[in-house]
Amino acid sequence: MAVVNGTAYWASIKTPNTKFEPVYTINLVVDEDTANDFASRGHKIKQMDEGPSIVIKRKVNGPNGMVRTAPRLLDAEKNEVNYSVGNGSKVRVQFNEYQGENKYGPYTGLDLQAVQVLDLVEYRAEDGAELLDGEEF
Repeated sequence: MAVVNGTAYWASIKTPNTKFEPVYTINLVVDEDTANDFASRGHKIKQMDEGPSIVIKRKVNGPNGMVRTAPRLLDAEKNEVNYSVGNGSKVRVQFNEYQGENKYGPYTGLDLQAVQVLDLVEYRAEDGAELLDGEEF
């Protein structure tokens, strides 16, 4: 396992993103040297307005009905926490790098293990979300 520092965007750490297949994920904006290092090992680099990013994820559903656990989420003092990580948060991400080959050819991936939040930017829900949570006025 390895650790990389960066800035978090679109993080779904404790609750999976279910837009398509359920997945725990984080877009991690990194410096050019780090991005080039990952690219040289076969990983895709996503160009965002904020800079180059690597996408680190863990699928919820595995083979034969296996369900993977959520990655660990820690604060700066390494205490377990359970909150949403907002865009722009400074984080350290622990991941496991893997590679293999299937009928489509060779592939690489980064399995999301844990996220340590060093400087939290609070997550803000989309406009009107607070009104939709069922609370009465």
